[in-house]
Amino acid sequence: MKQQDLNATTRTPDAVPTELILQELSQSIHATVNKQYEVLNHAILPELQAQGIQFLQYQDLLEKHKAWIAAFFAKEVQPVLTPISLDPSHPFPRLVNKSLNFIISLEGKDAFGREIEMAIVPAPRSLPCLIKIPEDVTGNNTTQIFLTAIIQQHISDLFPGMKATGCYAFRVTRNADLVLSEDVDDLAVALKDELCSRRFGRAVRLEIENDSPQNIIDYLLDEFDLTEQELYRIDGPINLSRLSTSFERPELKYPHFSPVIPKIFRKQKSIFEILKAQDVLLHHPFDSFQPVITLLREAAKDPAVLAIKQTLYRSGPDSEIVQVLAEAARNGKEVTAVIELRARFDEESNIMVANILQEAGAVVVYGIVGYKTHAKMILIVRRENQELLRYAHLGTGNYHAGNARMYTDYGLMTTQPDICEDVHRMFQELTGMGKMAKLKALLHAPFTLHSELLKLIEQEKAFALAGRAAHIIIKMNALTEPQLIAALYQASQAGVKIDLIVRSICCLIPQVTGMSENIQVRSIVGRFLEHTRVYYFEHGGAKKLYCASADWMGRNLFSRVETCFPVLDPELKKRIYKDGLISYLKDCHNAWELDAEGQWHKVPCQDPAQPYNAQQYLLEQKQLKI
Repeated sequence: MKQQDLNATTRTPDAVPTELILQELSQSIHATVNKQYEVLNHAILPELQAQGIQFLQYQDLLEKHKAWIAAFFAKEVQPVLTPISLDPSHPFPRLVNKSLNFIISLEGKDAFGREIEMAIVPAPRSLPCLIKIPEDVTGNNTTQIFLTAIIQQHISDLFPGMKATGCYAFRVTRNADLVLSEDVDDLAVALKDELCSRRFGRAVRLEIENDSPQNIIDYLLDEFDLTEQELYRIDGPINLSRLSTSFERPELKYPHFSPVIPKIFRKQKSIFEILKAQDVLLHHPFDSFQPVITLLREAAKDPAVLAIKQTLYRSGPDSEIVQVLAEAARNGKEVTAVIELRARFDEESNIMVANILQEAGAVVVYGIVGYKTHAKMILIVRRENQELLRYAHLGTGNYHAGNARMYTDYGLMTTQPDICEDVHRMFQELTGMGKMAKLKALLHAPFTLHSELLKLIEQEKAFALAGRAAHIIIKMNALTEPQLIAALYQASQAGVKIDLIVRSICCLIPQVTGMSENIQVRSIVGRFLEHTRVYYFEHGGAKKLYCASADWMGRNLFSRVETCFPVLDPELKKRIYKDGLISYLKDCHNAWELDAEGQWHKVPCQDPAQPYNAQQYLLEQKQLKI
């Protein structure tokens, strides 16, 4: 694009032309995809082959494979394939988002005497992408073949009397964003209507095998209204997501572990008696998610429990939590569920959850139109000695038992009066109408969280300028919010030591002289997906520590309902600081550091023979406490 054209395009707030940003993003993403397949083809697959695990593609087929493949194709594959010729009476079909398809070039005439040059064959979604070849054919029990290779080997069988001169796998990615008007009468009905069209949204990316001829590529680009910028030539299987589940070799996977039930819950005592005596902190997946379910299950059956309120962001209809809430409603409890229908790609599942709970008699609300309810809260109201006592659970992650085994998250169970009162007010804010709730202990978006974080950073800056202890440690998924980044820069320049543990996007540049030399940024990428949000401020020695559902992103701080809760118990605060922050700052096994040029580098270990692995350390510590 010419410079004068760039100057005329839409500009972002930092005055960079949008088109230029899109070009740079495209270059970066193409390089990343190329690197992904380089690692697959030159590292992962050779290593697996060295372990006796082989994945056959079209070019790998041997004569001994072909007879079995022919029989398998005829019996299992061909009956579910639908070849679609491309001609005036058969326009290009509507292909589902990310579905695997083949475009075939042909020579000859069909049964009606028509000259057919091209056809489309959608791959059957009912079949797995990898097929295991019997041991008596391969001589081992770990050779698998891509479904793509089977179809390509026998594509001519679908066009009798014609010759297939080429067969190329491709898939199109479509825009999956849902657009909802804020003046809809019924959010659930409007969302259902939108979901019907998601699978056929506007095309945004085309992936195709890299040996595809240019005329085929040009044809598809024109059909999907895409340019070379949205084209990805793929050197290998197009869909990699299912490779990890394609073989059963336990010795090549992480050893099995069982999350630990904290000792305090192994006593034969009511969970309400336990929580009245002390706050309890759960660190998933090292601690089991079961105590959260137990809390709800006891509440559902306890005659003294009057009401249960809960937010649900990602939770399937088969979730034990959903079933327990439905049971509680049937038992006559006042059950209120604030369900975020717009949790991305879980919208349909959440509509089903809402239906289950409504049929059981629960009150279901969908939060606030225009603001996603991302807060993770449970509130239980129980009558004890003629008084009402509240029990709360607040978390950094979703109420999803599957995620709790793969994501690291914190959950606080407490009866602290100020915290429970704040949770109560937040539920009122979500289900009713009125002014912003004035909270005593919690910070909440979109109201106070952003401004209070700026104040906490500013206070840390003041402590540093006064010569007092000043240290900020933030652990989160992403850091993009400009005002917070600017505040961190200013704090660094005032002498505040800042450690950031950011798993994903980080727009702050560390280690720049005169701007951010006191800031270190690292990312931990290991067995579990790091998902905890922890904000620590030395505060002149007072040590303030919060856990939250929010990342430091504009969407979290201004367009979502989020909670940020203080950890008040000194022992729990010490535990989070030691295990959830300092151990991750010591990690040199899964850790990467960001430099002043925006590049990530693997963190070196002082003793490479014994790299410190924070996630493994936490697993071992939990097992020792059983």
